[in-house]
Amino acid sequence: MHPTKKAARVAGAIYLSMCLIAPFSLLYIPAKLIVRGDAAATADNILAHETLFRLGVVGDLFASVIFILLGLALYRLLNGVNRMWALTMLALVLVSAAVGFLNVLNNIAALTLFRGGDFLATLDKPQRDALAYLFIRLHNQGEFMNEIFWGLWLLPFGLLVYRSGFLPRFLGVWLMLGCFAYLVLSLIALLFPPYYGAAFKIAQPVLFGELAIMLWLLIKGAKVPAARDQRSEVGGQLTDKYAHG
Repeated sequence: MHPTKKAARVAGAIYLSMCLIAPFSLLYIPAKLIVRGDAAATADNILAHETLFRLGVVGDLFASVIFILLGLALYRLLNGVNRMWALTMLALVLVSAAVGFLNVLNNIAALTLFRGGDFLATLDKPQRDALAYLFIRLHNQGEFMNEIFWGLWLLPFGLLVYRSGFLPRFLGVWLMLGCFAYLVLSLIALLFPPYYGAAFKIAQPVLFGELAIMLWLLIKGAKVPAARDQRSEVGGQLTDKYAHG
């Protein structure tokens, strides 16, 4: 397999692993355990399914680690197109992962408060539940803030795909549109929270660009120029000729 195609397949496999883990923490856990506006009910749910909540924390951490690995894999694939854009893409990935790591502390703090302990004896349960719910909300707000970086890294990524010559240009455009969609979603979440749900649904077709590039990398890999293939084939024939005298 050609090195470029192999690098594309590796990046696609890493992308797939992130797409499988991230929704568990971002979507399933909040929908399953968090009761919006009700700290007591949220506390009861989390304490009754503590292992599930802890798995969500681990999932958040692993998603950030995999995101870093994805950035490195894509840098390896695309740095030959434009090294500065590739470095910019990788830097934005690293910043986003760092924000993700720090944001996990909010959920850990919430769980600590929900479970209680001797050092929290001065607070009664309703107070602890309310404070813990505040950390749950801070974690949610941290994700909205991180959407800025979820979007920004797609701009250099999309430009690199568009200019690569071995990946479809329409995927690069799709990714760049995803950049602006995430930026708009983040601003709506911070400035007009009641409209976020509707905006997220409207933005879905644009955000699916990441799913499209992931499937393309995983299934199709990268298109190797025919001339390069021909040179490789001729070189192989000459090598065989000289090897056999």
